[in-house]
Amino acid sequence: MSSPLLRQVAQRLLLGVLMLVGVSVLIFAGTEILPGDVAQAILGQSATPEALANLRKEMGLNEPAVSRYLHWFSSAITGDFGKSLSNGQDIASALGKRLQNTLFLAACSAAVAVPLAIALGLVAVRFRGGFIDRLISGLGLASTSLPAFFVGYVLMYFFAVKLQWVTSVSTVFDGMPLSERVAAIVLPMLVLTTEVLAHMMRMTRAAVLNVMQSAYIETAELKGLNGFQVIYRHAMPNALAPIINVVMLNLAFLVVGVVVVEVIFVYPGMGQYLVDHVATRDVPVVQACALVFATVYIGMNIIADVAGVVSNPRLRHPK
Repeated sequence: MSSPLLRQVAQRLLLGVLMLVGVSVLIFAGTEILPGDVAQAILGQSATPEALANLRKEMGLNEPAVSRYLHWFSSAITGDFGKSLSNGQDIASALGKRLQNTLFLAACSAAVAVPLAIALGLVAVRFRGGFIDRLISGLGLASTSLPAFFVGYVLMYFFAVKLQWVTSVSTVFDGMPLSERVAAIVLPMLVLTTEVLAHMMRMTRAAVLNVMQSAYIETAELKGLNGFQVIYRHAMPNALAPIINVVMLNLAFLVVGVVVVEVIFVYPGMGQYLVDHVATRDVPVVQACALVFATVYIGMNIIADVAGVVSNPRLRHPK
């Protein structure tokens, strides 16, 4: 790995850390400006002033916001998110199990969406300008135009209520066999796949079409290679950088964009965990979930940048 490449990777890592710090400030400030009193919400309207004062002191609410932020962020980066206000459970332990469920759902969705999107993009390039190309593009735009909650409820109505092929509630638990776990998440997996499929497919098509204008592609065609051979052997390898970038960004979306899907199918992931505790104004849980989502998204963006640099010689050697 050359020195310029190491320098670029280090720059992106530093920018990612700075961005995470900035996002953490926004998360803390956003929860601070929420209307209402946390202590009042916990103890109820019948709480005495003395009880409210004692709880505020115990939670550190009387301290300046800056010191509370520094204490929260320094603890969070070590994995200590504190305890939930609503049930007293350790947030890190509960969050770890929910994060595993969310990552499992995202991984299964990616295993379907990524190869399907790339394959459809290559087929669209092969038949560019024709009926198949227009059909694939049209279906892709239609799928990405429909909101996730609409697609989710439509799939639930037909496949869970009418046909009864799958369950409408995606319940998973520890020790559940893999086959049953996959069967339980079929519907939310389909919804997430439709959400990211069109974007990856269209970006794959655009990246490969851009390479198809090159002179060496014409040379490959003159050698007698058929359309798919030209695309797969010559165009695809040279279009990897933007394809990898868009795939990584959509993988990040699969993790942080699951809130609506998890609520629809009552899936025990981070999105459902966040919504449940927003309703009870459990600020530490909200802050922890938001910070984990931000960390995953920023981390995936860094990986996308680094992968784009590594796969593109022009970026590895900018001079």
